[in-house]
Amino acid sequence: MTTPTHVLASPHRSPRWLRHSLVLARRSLAKTSRNPGTVVNGVVTPALFLVLFLSLFGNALAGATSDYLQYLFPGILVMGAGLTGLVSTGTNINIDLKNGVTDRFRSLPISRLAPLLGSVLADIVRYLAAVAILYLIGTALGFRSDGGLAPALAAIGLAVLFGFCLSWITVFLGVALKSAEAVLAFSFLTFLPLQLGTSLATPAAGLPGWLQAWVTLNPVTAAMDACRALLNGTPAGDSITTTLIWCAAIFLVFCPLAVSAYGRRE
Repeated sequence: MTTPTHVLASPHRSPRWLRHSLVLARRSLAKTSRNPGTVVNGVVTPALFLVLFLSLFGNALAGATSDYLQYLFPGILVMGAGLTGLVSTGTNINIDLKNGVTDRFRSLPISRLAPLLGSVLADIVRYLAAVAILYLIGTALGFRSDGGLAPALAAIGLAVLFGFCLSWITVFLGVALKSAEAVLAFSFLTFLPLQLGTSLATPAAGLPGWLQAWVTLNPVTAAMDACRALLNGTPAGDSITTTLIWCAAIFLVFCPLAVSAYGRRE
C-alpha cells in the first residue's frame, strides 16, 4: 500500500506550535476588524505627538520645521510600531483568561505558547498597518528618507521587531495580574517613562543631567536613534547593535516568564 502524499510531506511542514499560533493570530485579527480601536490608537496618538511637537518645537529647536521633522519622525515611527498599542496586548489576554476563552484553548492539543504568540503575531500586523499610515502622514508633511529604500525598510523592520519584543512585557503582565484594570495600571506605569524619557523630541545631550542619564540608558532611545540614522542616512554608531541586544534580552526574559505564568494560571 502506498503512503499518502500528505504523510510524506509532513516533515516539511511548519512546526505545530507555529501553525496553531498563526490560527490564533487570525482569530485576534478578526476581532480587530470588528473593533479597529487598537490600530486607530496606534496611529492617532503618534500622529498627534508628531503634529504637536512639530508645531511647538520645530522652529525653536531646529530653526525650521522641515529640519525638525527629519529628526522627529523616526522617533514617532518607533512609537507607532508598538509603544502606543502595547497595553491592549496584555489587556486582551487578561480578558480572555477571565472570560473562559483560554480554558477552551487549554482543552485543545496545542502548545501553551500558541495563544500568547498568536496574540503578539496579530500585533505585528497591526504595527505594520500603523507604521504604513504614519509613513504616509510623515511624507505628506514633508519627511523624506535620505538613507534610501533599503535602510528605510530596515528601520521599519527594526521598529516592528522592537515592538514585538516589548509586547512580551505586557503579555507577561496580562497573564500574571488578576484584572484588566491592574494590567492597564502597571502597563501605564511601565511604558510612560519608556515612551517619554527618550530622545524623541530632543537629543539626550541637551537634557538635564539626571534626565540625560535615564534617556541614554532607555532602550527606546537606542531604537529611535537607530531608526533615525537609517532613515536619514547618518552614522548609526552602536545604536543598531544596542537595539538588537535589548530586543534579545527582553524577549529571552519575558517570553519564558509569560509562558510559565500562563501554565500556572487557573
